Amino acid sequence: MSIQIIPINKLSSQALKGVIEEFISRNGTDYGVIESSWETNVKQVKDKLKTGLAVLVFDDKAETTNIFLADDPVLKKIWTAPPHRHQVLQISYLSCRSFPHSP
Repeated sequence: MSIQIIPINKLSSQALKGVIEEFISRNGTDYGVIESSWETNVKQVKDKLKTGLAVLVFDDKAETTNIFLADDPVLKKIWTAPPHRHQVLQISYLSCRSFPHSP
């Protein structure tokens, strides 16, 4: 299988921070109605990963990482697809806009 969920406790805190920051930087600066700071976005993504509401996914064929909401229907398709389909599914990664902003 080329798609794997990586437990965040397998990464050093620095590696996890780097993955989160790279993920956020791919999403540009459009955070929805409420603008939030870089630090807030990092904290929100990290909190979602720690609580299991989001997961870190690694595609070893493409050598890329992404972060998905744990209940994303695309993830369910990946795990129920025949093995040959794992390589052709297109995955849209989680956007920072998906996180509710704290008041």
